[in-house]
Amino acid sequence: MSTTTGAATTSSATTTNPSTTNAPRATDAHTPAGATAPARSGEFRGRGAGETPKSPGRALGWPLRFAVLSLIWGFSFLFIKVGTQGFAPLQFTLGRVAFGALVLLIIVVLKRERLPRSPRIWAHLTVAAFFLNALPFSLFAYAELTIPSTLAGICNATSPLWGMALSVIALAEDRPSRRRVAGLGLGFLGVLTVLGAWQGFAGTDLAGTAMALGGSLSYAIGWTYVRRTLAGVPHSHLSMSSAQLLLATVQLVVVTPLFTTAPTGYPVIPLLAVFALGALGTGLAFLIQYGLVAEIGPTTAQMVTYVVPVIATAAGVALLHEQLSWNTPVGALVVLAGAALTQSKPRPSTPSLPRPGSTTG
Repeated sequence: MSTTTGAATTSSATTTNPSTTNAPRATDAHTPAGATAPARSGEFRGRGAGETPKSPGRALGWPLRFAVLSLIWGFSFLFIKVGTQGFAPLQFTLGRVAFGALVLLIIVVLKRERLPRSPRIWAHLTVAAFFLNALPFSLFAYAELTIPSTLAGICNATSPLWGMALSVIALAEDRPSRRRVAGLGLGFLGVLTVLGAWQGFAGTDLAGTAMALGGSLSYAIGWTYVRRTLAGVPHSHLSMSSAQLLLATVQLVVVTPLFTTAPTGYPVIPLLAVFALGALGTGLAFLIQYGLVAEIGPTTAQMVTYVVPVIATAAGVALLHEQLSWNTPVGALVVLAGAALTQSKPRPSTPSLPRPGSTTG
């Protein structure tokens, strides 16, 4: 929906315990690499890592803030669709990360925090910025040139599936249970249902869909990399996320002029979509999610991952008048069920008590 290194969710996607996290959580296409979700992040420890920024809606009850976060991230795919109608995908993505970085950097200054100084951390953050921000954000923007925002939102929900598969390969400590393997298979069966595989994928732009799925895969690659290289660094999530978004902005500043020409105009509606997705979907959402994880825990906070596709679908149908066939919502539910299974953990086994009258020895 949503991702920056320091704010990722437990999913997707920020105060989770990396040592107990199984697969990289889902990250949303709207969040920076770690802002994507504090519930997902939890990858950084040390000074300030446990601190919770005072979000604007801190005085509001957590159910209301949860609803606001779901709406912001759910509408991100609509913002992408609207924004790319006025700007080239790379230009839209550049504006998105720039606005997001600006919001977080302002908060860093207000909180008097410092960005990382270690060249090693900056080097790893450069890789994280590419896989968690620059690449997936660009892929989703290009994808929505040819596929509806509803399909993009559903493809984004496959991130936990990719994450589990990659964790088995790249993270030696992760050993999938039968339930998680079943979730992986169920999730990809849901993807085939959404795409109408039995109809030969008729009416579906395969290139656009592949780019959206590639964006979701990129999130999983990024979080696997973060877990291996940046867990335990002595910086707060806010500091790491700000640095990561700053690096993503620099990357896109270099690349965008190579593949696009300067905009001939700045239409108001697409420009507002860029600002909304960057400032709200990255900056404000980061603060809200950060506070939710600290208040109600990552398990409940990460449930936003499963609400986002529902809102994305409703927004696309109601506001963009996108067509919705029966297999899209049915397949989406199957994808979400599979994703939920991949994130489940086995119940801790409890030693059985000796029966009355039995002897041990």
